[in-house]
Amino acid sequence: MSHSPLRLVIFDVDGTLVDSQAHIVAAMDAAYGGLGMQPPPRETVLSIVGLSLPVAMAQLSPELDTEAQEALVEGYKNSFSSLRSTGAPEQMSPLYPGAREVIDALLARDDVLVGIATGKSRRGLDHLLAAHGLTGAFVTEQVADHHPSKPHPSMVLTALAETGVEARDAVMIGDTSFDMEMGRAARVRTLGVSWGYHPTETLTRAGAGAIVDRYADLPAAIERIWES
Repeated sequence: MSHSPLRLVIFDVDGTLVDSQAHIVAAMDAAYGGLGMQPPPRETVLSIVGLSLPVAMAQLSPELDTEAQEALVEGYKNSFSSLRSTGAPEQMSPLYPGAREVIDALLARDDVLVGIATGKSRRGLDHLLAAHGLTGAFVTEQVADHHPSKPHPSMVLTALAETGVEARDAVMIGDTSFDMEMGRAARVRTLGVSWGYHPTETLTRAGAGAIVDRYADLPAAIERIWES
């Protein structure tokens, strides 16, 4: 009797597990305001969520020199941190409805490992997981500090290496084209979620294997992807 392979489910964080848009937009407004500049529109800011900060700032303000872009990065980090200390993290970045139940169900399975691949910093992720009582829940946690920005496949490849799971037995779940492109570049399955920061047609164009509209539909969608 052959055993089913060990499988890995990798979650993006912002826009996938947690709705951090209020926190992100407020920090971005403060970063630009601190330099006496007009911040980009909300939709533009949300379109770069998932990218590492230096890459994000270069996309938001390509006309600025490197020094000014670096000042924006520092301003954003400082604003994000101070906002986190003044507001309850679970309110600033709440879990999406149904996320906890799906994570708990996946964690309870013997044949599935659960990981994270995020554009957040190590410090930012640690704060968030602690706020939601999820410290230590994920077997592999890939953060922006140690990798090139998404959509480079480094985060997913490292997660595979750390867990020993084959690419064909892993799935990347995210809300942006960066997540889908990263997953495809690492040769893992991809699953898009419609409640995040990129429109579903963007996810489809980026190669999402399937798209779900609510967390309750995620477990069945994962099974279908592995069966295909």
